[in-house]
Amino acid sequence: MKKKKGLSGVITAIILIALVMTLVGIVWGVVKGILDEKLEGAKSCFGNFEKVKLNNRDTCYYNNTKEFNFYISIGDIDIDGVLILIKGNGTGKSIKIPGNYSYVKPYGGGYGQNISLPSKNSGLTYILNTTGAGIQDPNTIQIAPVINSKKCEVSDSLAPVDRCG
Repeated sequence: MKKKKGLSGVITAIILIALVMTLVGIVWGVVKGILDEKLEGAKSCFGNFEKVKLNNRDTCYYNNTKEFNFYISIGDIDIDGVLILIKGNGTGKSIKIPGNYSYVKPYGGGYGQNISLPSKNSGLTYILNTTGAGIQDPNTIQIAPVINSKKCEVSDSLAPVDRCG
């Protein structure tokens, strides 16, 4: 009769430790890939809070002409665009600058033309026709920069919006 030999306890422990280490390496590789992807978007927005602002003094609503004026200033930052949300009485509209809208124009310009961003360390006034945009009595505006094709958090907001004149 032959005697069967089994694995010693030391060999079994070494195999289990190697198996666990391999699994930890695989899980870490997957998790690190996901985290790196998510953090890349956050890095572009990090440290840029309040570098894209509204000028409260020049942001107001003309009730008689139904035009909403808002002034955006950009600090020492390179951005791709600005997302703007204007709300009022259960209605709202989101626009992106640069863009082309039939109801938004640059100050001194005409409706329907291309709207560009202010240059770095400067600002521009825009005018939104609330009737054309479908907004009733605007009372809130929020802006958020777009950096490296990633939408950042809201950098400035104003509520309530003053009446012009």
